[in-house]
Amino acid sequence: MTDTPVVQRIRDLVDPIASDLELDLYDVEQRGGTMRVTLDTPPGSEAGIDLDKLALATRLISRELDHQDPVPGRYTLEVTSPGVERSLRTPAHFQREVGKTINVRLANVDADQRRLEGVLVAADEGTATLRLDGDDGGEVERTIAIDEIDRARTVFVWGPKPKPGGKGAGKSKGAGKKKSPKQQQSKKESS
Repeated sequence: MTDTPVVQRIRDLVDPIASDLELDLYDVEQRGGTMRVTLDTPPGSEAGIDLDKLALATRLISRELDHQDPVPGRYTLEVTSPGVERSLRTPAHFQREVGKTINVRLANVDADQRRLEGVLVAADEGTATLRLDGDDGGEVERTIAIDEIDRARTVFVWGPKPKPGGKGAGKSKGAGKKKSPKQQQSKKESS
């Protein structure tokens, strides 16, 4: 997947700004009259990008694009984060998400199994390898050429739901009541 000259120019202008803010330039896409710049924290970071840093990045990028004017005509700038279920479009995206569950839709509409979901176990410049549940209950690995993928995204796996009537299902007895300093102190001493 190659960038247009305009997208590459945006990428060249935004990359140093993202780097100065200790962020990664995750993606740049031009969709009609919208130029979408996606920023993320570096791989392995404990937290995602926060709104304050995203707002600062938006101001800096907007100022730089206004100054350089790399996009002909009118456009809307959108600066965003990839979110918890992120789109995978480039080999770098796949390489960054190795070890995570992903959902893939193949471009070939006649494929026996067009939609796949499994753990991404490997990725390189041209392929992605998924560990899938096999028909026999075991696991099977399947390697797919990235250019044969129509869409792919990570899958956020939510934790188990609380059991009805269990802890955290509703307000417990005494919830919402403020404890006196004496009650709080005796609680700390018994711990």
